[in-house]
Amino acid sequence: MPDTRQHAEAERRDIGQEPVGELVQRASHQLTELVRGELRLAQAEMKEKGRRYGRGSGMFGGAGVVGFLMLQALVAAAVAGLAVALPVWAAALIVAGVLGAIAAVLTARGRRQFGRAAPPTPARTVENLKADVAEIKESARR
Repeated sequence: MPDTRQHAEAERRDIGQEPVGELVQRASHQLTELVRGELRLAQAEMKEKGRRYGRGSGMFGGAGVVGFLMLQALVAAAVAGLAVALPVWAAALIVAGVLGAIAAVLTARGRRQFGRAAPPTPARTVENLKADVAEIKESARR
């Protein structure tokens, strides 16, 4: 009798009719491997993107330093240009006053933007979550 059972199983495999349990087990294993493979791929992609973002951030930092040096040179040129017609101290004072005014305007605008952003909580999301919780509680009561 064991020969008959082994023969029947061999025939099913030959025909491609494996037991449902084996098919489900194989599908589960394949799905697990697929998900793991996708996670490994995503991890590799994120590492590469992280490296690129790091390099890009370093380059932006370098550009910021060089840009700051450029602005210092422009300020010196403005002072030198005004010093042709005025004493050097007066030229430096005028340039400093203009830069101070620009800084004051930028500070006021920045403060206004911070005021619009406060508080730092996602108000719409919090309200949506409260509505979701209320809906779930209502559903649970029924």
